[in-house]
Amino acid sequence: KSSKIPANNTSCMIYTCLLFMSLFLSARVSAFTTPSFLPSTLTLRSRHVSGSSRRLSSSLSSIKTAIVGMPNVGKSTLFNALTETQGALAANYPFATIEPNVGIVSVPDARLPVLAEINSSVKTIPASLEFVDVAGLVKGASAGEGLGNKFLANIRECDAVVHVVRCFEDENVIHVDGSVDPLRDADVINLELVLADGAQVDKRLERVRKDRKADPVEATALEKLKAALDEGTPARNVELDEDEEKSVKSLGLLTRKKMIYAANVADSDLATGNSMVEQLRSVAEKEGANVVVVSAQVEAELCDLSAEDRADFLESLGVTLEGSGLRALVASAYDLLGLRTYYTSGPTETRAWTIKAGWTAPQAAGVIHNDFERGFIRAETMSYGDLEREGDEQKVKAAGLMRSEGKDYVVQEGDVMLFRFNV
Repeated sequence: KSSKIPANNTSCMIYTCLLFMSLFLSARVSAFTTPSFLPSTLTLRSRHVSGSSRRLSSSLSSIKTAIVGMPNVGKSTLFNALTETQGALAANYPFATIEPNVGIVSVPDARLPVLAEINSSVKTIPASLEFVDVAGLVKGASAGEGLGNKFLANIRECDAVVHVVRCFEDENVIHVDGSVDPLRDADVINLELVLADGAQVDKRLERVRKDRKADPVEATALEKLKAALDEGTPARNVELDEDEEKSVKSLGLLTRKKMIYAANVADSDLATGNSMVEQLRSVAEKEGANVVVVSAQVEAELCDLSAEDRADFLESLGVTLEGSGLRALVASAYDLLGLRTYYTSGPTETRAWTIKAGWTAPQAAGVIHNDFERGFIRAETMSYGDLEREGDEQKVKAAGLMRSEGKDYVVQEGDVMLFRFNV
């Protein structure tokens, strides 16, 4: 308060900048001393945190699932229902979607509210997935027909594919080919993806063959992929070892991605499916893909209802909320990507953290913050089942069910963890 502000403009500007820098650095130190993003149950044993490591791990922050299909089959309606928004234009004409719509979807998890109640948590934060609604695909897309090239580029950026296939009759809803045939529609999409991958593999293989210094592992992988794609077989059906997989990963092959078929049915068929769904199941079985029965229109209507009204509406259709197409689709996508969930829970928050199956405790800790992995000591761990049954952490400890896990421990689905670390 006793400091005098310099009179001239240049000095005043320098003084002001120094003042703001001082306040900013002070705020950063204060904020990190007691990190607001950390659940209160986590124990911080850090003596010093270097500035270079003050960042959250983002290794799983960019996982995306593309929603694809023929034009006007319900992709955007389903996307709006998934994200509970009206962000995507759902219109009764082809190519209503031109730019991709992106939305974050919470992964349904009945364990979260139980943990939150046990620990009287102020906040509950679920795991999430990113869905991308991309433009409709038509025959010839691999050669640029319709919005083909743009469509294919959007899919390459995603990790998995939800292929929406129309399995309902409605003369008021236009079909780009004039009739409803789920097998034909699925074949159109799959063939265009195979053709696009085939062209990309051929182009890359030609360069590799001319390059004397090319990696022989990549050449072998490309030859395997070419043989399959030339026969119309998706690249995901080709067996590659770990090194071969890494060598072609940068290609972002469309048919190498995991796929779920979303059979879009009328509300009357949501509980049981229909003959068109069964035809689609036969195709999926041959490809090793999953099929989830959904009704995009029903899911869209659910967004406008209260929790009680949703349950009543679904009951009238013969399905439950937990077994509804939307929740089944999200859960299937989560499982398809090989993702697992562990929890941190305390008075401040209960949170679900997403990791890859097979990750060790230090890797799981790194999802929260890089320092947790770098300075990992041990993880105090209990299973969700034990915690739910015993009622609280102290009773779990008293029953001898709390475990102290080291660096080699592979985190299991539903583990509730507290990390000890020192950096």
